[in-house]
Amino acid sequence: MHLAYSTPLRTGFRGLTARYGLLLQGARGWGDFCPFADYDDDAAVPWLLAAREAAEEGWPAPVRDLVPVNVTIPAVGPSQARALVLAGAGCSTAKVKVAQLTAGRPESLTAEVARVEAVAEALEELHGSGNWRIRLDVNGAWSVPQALRHLFELHAAAGSLEYVEQPCATVDELAELRLELARSGLPVLVAADESIRLAADPLLVASRRAADVVVLKVAPLGGVRACLQLAERLGLPVVVSSALESSLGLAAGLALAGALPELPFACGLATSQLLINDVIANPLLPTEGHLPVLPADHPRLAPAPGSPALQGIPAGLTRTWQERLARVGALAGSPFGAERGGAT
Repeated sequence: MHLAYSTPLRTGFRGLTARYGLLLQGARGWGDFCPFADYDDDAAVPWLLAAREAAEEGWPAPVRDLVPVNVTIPAVGPSQARALVLAGAGCSTAKVKVAQLTAGRPESLTAEVARVEAVAEALEELHGSGNWRIRLDVNGAWSVPQALRHLFELHAAAGSLEYVEQPCATVDELAELRLELARSGLPVLVAADESIRLAADPLLVASRRAADVVVLKVAPLGGVRACLQLAERLGLPVVVSSALESSLGLAAGLALAGALPELPFACGLATSQLLINDVIANPLLPTEGHLPVLPADHPRLAPAPGSPALQGIPAGLTRTWQERLARVGALAGSPFGAERGGAT
């Protein structure tokens, strides 16, 4: 069975105002096939492999039952940033988006500082001095000189920064920035996301010493087992993050975080709260800053027929996703093709 879903987002994120996907049922459960619209069919193949793994194989046995997670703060004003932290279900780590485009123009450093200060104040109010962390996500928008200038200001605004995720676009720039940060004495770690997820050679980050931390996302990297193998080859601390999937997709990220030998950082998997509607009856929302690791066949991980995300889906949207599934399935050698056709 295939089920198309659609849900608006509470706040614009990655240029999106809504999230769409196709839920795939297999022998072990359900997978979430939801590559972004701007990904071509070749780029969507790993997303299908991850969905197929969840539905047909399930996931490796976990070594932990709970995963600490961060609250994600999009490019919003200070008052909304504060509200998101206070509503963050006890998360003591916040990932703050910076260097975002507003009306086609990069936001100002002043706006970034105001957002980070508001987040720091809210975390301090909730958790007390020294018991919280702030990390930044830049999506590769800065040059090395820009990164240094912004990081000095934002580190001061936060009181301390845990790490900065993908501050620059290229591996060479990340390696240069790490050296410059060390020379300057600014204690901010560098995390790599796009330089792994979108790279022809994801191991280059490690061989060039371009990052202290790696961010792994299950769907774009082809599944839990593929990510575990990649993490072992990279040999760097891992943060597991979402690709803004439904709770069925988030469960795969939690399976990866649960199976990693070590998990020194909170993970970016508390993103169901960014969806106005989810596809399961009891969405994966954090409690006291943690999410549970569940097997793929857990009763909780099944679509809820009455969910607004599954209701009133236009026939055209379902057809578009079915056609995409067939094309990507042909490239992937996936069993989720015409022979499993039944869309409902």
